[in-house]
Amino acid sequence: MKNIFIKDIKDNESFKSSFMILKKLTRKEGKLIAFIGDKTGDVKAYIPDSTDRLQVGDVISVKATKDGTLNVKEFKKETTFNIEDFLPSVERPIENIMDEMNRISEEEFKSDECRALDEYFFNDNKFVEKFKKGIGGLSQHHNYLGGLAEHTLNSMYLAKMMTHRYNCRYKEIAILGAKLHDIGKVEEYKTDGPFSVTMRGDMEGHIVMGVTMLEEAFRCGGDIYSEDFKMRIKSCIIQHHGKLEYGSPKVPKTEEAFIVHYADYVDAMLNKIEQVRKITEPNNWSEYDRRIATKLYM
Repeated sequence: MKNIFIKDIKDNESFKSSFMILKKLTRKEGKLIAFIGDKTGDVKAYIPDSTDRLQVGDVISVKATKDGTLNVKEFKKETTFNIEDFLPSVERPIENIMDEMNRISEEEFKSDECRALDEYFFNDNKFVEKFKKGIGGLSQHHNYLGGLAEHTLNSMYLAKMMTHRYNCRYKEIAILGAKLHDIGKVEEYKTDGPFSVTMRGDMEGHIVMGVTMLEEAFRCGGDIYSEDFKMRIKSCIIQHHGKLEYGSPKVPKTEEAFIVHYADYVDAMLNKIEQVRKITEPNNWSEYDRRIATKLYM
């Protein structure tokens, strides 16, 4: 079990622990120079790897000392480890998040169409396992394991509140749209090592991939889905970024799409503000943050 993290390491002390290769920099005199780290941070390290067998995402147990940089004396590549020791993860237990999502779904989804589409994705164990490990983004918001599920739950909760408060005509479609709006992110990002964008993610993006996934679900469902239902759900996916300058192919065109957009936007923004708050002392100004386009007095 990992018991020494980057934040625990003191200069000029020998120690043993395990770290993930986060970024390879160069090689010099039989050593790999790389950034290695865990969920608490990273550090530049010199690793004796004459055969160049280490790759980004590998986890190694090391015997090392730190003097500004990490000088690794010896290492062993690990095959069994807890990924959450090395990558940031959601604070709330992921199964609790999934359970709450399921409760909202059971309460709100009444039509055969909504239930069938929800079950197509969330009764698929392969999809669910990817979904639970998903991230909201690389740096924008919810950028940690389980972040996708947390963001989805929050968006569903906000959509549920807005649909009932403002008596939305298609309440369950709006809430289901909030649940499905970011499904493309399970394919957009790699999360089994340092977070990165997949080739398909770079080429298509999660909105296009999400619509492709919906179309496949509709083909499998056959005649159960009406054309109106398909149009409304697709609009929630296509239009959830809200504005063309935010990467939305279209601005919201339905009541449900507006609700999904605002639920997504509010949760993403407040998550970013929460992250700023965590690194800012009370009654002080934060650093300027590009995502929220300001600094905050916390």
